[in-house]
Amino acid sequence: MSKGRQQFRIEKDSMGEVKVRSDVYYGAQTQRAVDNFPISKLRFTRPLIRALGLIKWAAAQANQELGFLEKRIVQAIRQAAWEVVEGKWDGQFVVDVFQTGSGTSTNMNTNEVIGNRAIELLKGTIGSKSPVHPNDHVNLGQSSNDVFPTAIHIACMEEIQNGLLPSLRQMHQVLVRKSKQFDRVVKIGRTHLMDATPIRLGQEFGGYARQIEMAIQRIEGTRVSLSELPLGGTAVGTGINTHPQFAQRVITKINRETGYSFREAKNHFEAQGAQDSLVETSGALKVVAVSLMKIANDIRWLGSGPRCGIGEILVPEVQPGSSIMPGKVNPVITESVCQVAVQVIGNDLAITIGGQGGNFELNTMLPVMAHNLLESIELLSHAVENFTRQCLTGIQANAERCYSLIEQSLALCTALAPVIGYDAAAKIAQEAYRTGKTVREIAKSKKILPEEKLKVILDPWKMTQPGTTLAGGGG
Repeated sequence: MSKGRQQFRIEKDSMGEVKVRSDVYYGAQTQRAVDNFPISKLRFTRPLIRALGLIKWAAAQANQELGFLEKRIVQAIRQAAWEVVEGKWDGQFVVDVFQTGSGTSTNMNTNEVIGNRAIELLKGTIGSKSPVHPNDHVNLGQSSNDVFPTAIHIACMEEIQNGLLPSLRQMHQVLVRKSKQFDRVVKIGRTHLMDATPIRLGQEFGGYARQIEMAIQRIEGTRVSLSELPLGGTAVGTGINTHPQFAQRVITKINRETGYSFREAKNHFEAQGAQDSLVETSGALKVVAVSLMKIANDIRWLGSGPRCGIGEILVPEVQPGSSIMPGKVNPVITESVCQVAVQVIGNDLAITIGGQGGNFELNTMLPVMAHNLLESIELLSHAVENFTRQCLTGIQANAERCYSLIEQSLALCTALAPVIGYDAAAKIAQEAYRTGKTVREIAKSKKILPEEKLKVILDPWKMTQPGTTLAGGGG
């Protein structure tokens, strides 16, 4: 778009004249939204803009096939819309996230950018709405009320499939590999942050791997509801002012382009009046965040030290940890992951409350739900990838430290309890604690069992294998 000498142009909409900068593609309704919502510096990001462009690109072709738009108009709209898909005009999407609850302002921002760019391609005058009108042509057969939630579904699906799931699968593979690598390393288990019976480090990492495996399953499960698109319901779900075949034709083209299997909503009143699918998706993301926080916190604890902490694993050192303490190195990657988890959990609350904003035939919390949901997906995608690459992959076992702590643990008495009784085993533990000696030393000195039998019973490895001891109980 060439910049003229004129700083502003005058556009008209149904409410009258609006002064719009001469060097922009958006028009009157977008400018009104910019003026009406000076709330934050938050703007919609690439995934949602791409999805909106994709819808307009497919809609123009569908409207031509149905005989509603002439070829030259469609060609111009499709070229302009595809430029939006590719990100050429992201800077033209200027409406604040905190806007009209249906996303109408951003839908009109899209219509105006595409419309004016199409006018330019057809050698017309930008802002004239001729020969391409943002409502009559770009938005034909659509409403913000079905387009905007459709764009959210498409954007979330693409970001989950292309970003989050690949990151989670990579993390799962690394954790499985670590669980096998550490399988021969026996360490002390902990419950209530206190010493418990022995466990293999590989078993611990196997638990983390299973958490991520189930996280993948939960995220994959959201595909069913995200695949249903509200498109075709227009204003209130009845499909007024659209052709019965319009939505299916548009969705078919979107599927060809994206490779996914989107489908028209079974019930448009559910799809527009409620946003349970977005709440469901956010809930699955929250579980992932909780899992990541558990894993990251465990890694922090297990690697604490290096001399005065637990120190059972060696965590990759990536940067100096203190501006005052020379040589200090902190577990910064895990701390980053925990902060992302906190943000995602907070976003989920906003989305949950937003889901309650479905009054009658429309949910009017769509923009804030879209922003938070897409932010959560992006944060998790990057945090998981970074956690895997900069931390998990390089973790090493400190086997010597693991074995040393096991021998010092009073919990070894658990294996003695089925043989000598709970009370007798407890007395050994108490004496070991009082004297600073090990359970093994006290048991040997008291000659409670033959030395060979004692050696077998107090073998930490056997305590990590179900069925090799008689010990039970909670803890």
